[in-house]
Order: sequence, then structure tokens, then C-alpha cells
Amino acid sequence: MSNATLEEARALDGPLVIGGVEFTSRLIVGTGKYATNRVMVDAIRASGAEMVTVAVRRVDLDRSREEGILHHLDPDEFFLLANTAGCYTAEDAVRYARLARAAGFNDFVKLEVIGDERTLLPDVHATLEAARTLSDEGFKVMAYTNDDLITALRLEDAGCVAVMPLASPIGSGLGVVNPYFIREIKRRLEVPVIVDAGVGTASDACITMEQGVDGVLMNTALAAADDPIRMSHAMKHAIVAGRLAFLAGRMPSREIAVPSSPTTGMLD
Repeated sequence: MSNATLEEARALDGPLVIGGVEFTSRLIVGTGKYATNRVMVDAIRASGAEMVTVAVRRVDLDRSREEGILHHLDPDEFFLLANTAGCYTAEDAVRYARLARAAGFNDFVKLEVIGDERTLLPDVHATLEAARTLSDEGFKVMAYTNDDLITALRLEDAGCVAVMPLASPIGSGLGVVNPYFIREIKRRLEVPVIVDAGVGTASDACITMEQGVDGVLMNTALAAADDPIRMSHAMKHAIVAGRLAFLAGRMPSREIAVPSSPTTGMLD
């Protein structure tokens, strides 16, 4: 699909609006695990993503250092989203969010507070605590959480501008494990719902978007692919395809065949 055709397809949809900021692409990508910074930048550009996450606890915030990730990410080209990945307490998450803003990031933060090192599932209590603190301080919080409706509703009440339930565990590539839960979260929340973690390939991305969510965040699916550039192209189109399929409304599923051609007026 050419870029012109892709833009025509996107024109059938509206923009993704998070915290008052409009984005054309509904794909958000991370910056970790790439073999080189050059591959990272090429993959991000191939994905068409505008919003890019940066784990402030794991990267050198000095933009002048060529070996650092931030040296290669132009804030005029990409909307940089500070990420509190690697934090295991509310206090640490708040501290690194503040550090990111002091280092020149915008007011948006992807809040991530891990509760279990093996599964990387979130600490719900700590996430809610940090979300309230950061929202009160003027941050626009996008909170990573599990696929639990009650937690999602509480994060919205805490002031989050987007809620980010997982499709499946971080880095697993299992795709959407509980599509019903994801759909119910989307039905009940007013803020955007961005599925974060677990998408492994283009079909996963398409199926995820078909649940009606507002977008998908991924990292490992791109960085760990044999060819991150090709996979990024695939994900870009899969996100658009899944979104348009949801908006179009699929045909009913049936367990019997139904002729696609009329049965009346047939020639003898």
C-alpha cells in the first residue's frame, strides 16, 4: 500500500486525541531492545508512529552523547513520551516522571509501576497512588495496567488522560488473551484506551484494533523481529486495517453457509 493510499485509508477515520493533542497514527512505539540506534530510528519511521516512548530510568538523558537514544530522536519529528519502566514503587515512578520533565520532556508520562518481576504485571495500588500524585502535579498520565475493568475505571477517576490495559504480559507476543475484558474497558471508559504489551505480529495488532480500542503501544514486536523495518511497515498497515474493520462493522458470524449470490431469478 502506497503512502497516498494509506493516507486515504486514515482519512476514513478521525484523529487519535490524547490529553488534547491530536495524532494521525494510532500506533505508539517504544525505543528499547534494538540492535542499533540506526535500526531503531529507521523502524520508528517505517511504523509511521508519531508518539515514541522513552524509559527515563534506563536511558542517558544527555542528548549530546551520540551513543544515547535521545541523541537520535528529534523532538520536532517525534512526540517523546517519558516512560517510568523499571519502577517498582509509586515513589520511584513519581520521581522519574519529575526527572523527565526537568530534563525537558513534555507533561505527558506513561506511568508503569511493576508489581512482579517475573510476569511484569502492574502493582495496581501503587499505580493508582502514583497516578493521583502525578495528575495533581499537572502531568498528563497514560497508565499501564492489567485488563481489569475496575482498575481502569479508578485510573480514569484518578485523572489519567489514557488507560493502557495489557493484551498479554510484556514481551510475550501472545496477542489479546482476554478480548472481552478489553472491549468492556473500552465500552465503559471515556478517556482513550490504548492496548499496551503483548502484541507479537501484525495479525495481533489488527485483532486488537478490531476490539474498538483507540490505539496500540508496542516495542518488542518490532525490535525483536528478524527484520524490524519490515515488521514496522506491517504493523503500520495492520493498525489501520483493524481500526477501519471495527468502524465498518463486521458481518455476523454463522455456523452454516449462506450463499453470497441471490438464489431467486436463477436461469434454468
